[in-house]
Amino acid sequence: MAMYNGYCVKCRQKRDFEGTVEETASGRRMAKGTCPVCGTKMNRILGKND
Repeated sequence: MAMYNGYCVKCRQKRDFEGTVEETASGRRMAKGTCPVCGTKMNRILGKND
């Protein structure tokens, strides 16, 4: 697991989270994990170099 920075919708703040990289059905790569404060699922769409 790597560290990523994403926006938590429930906390309404940017937070660092541990996530795994997955590929969507359309071919986009995204990091998926949980917010360390409230436990809500977080996503971050990654670029080609991330």
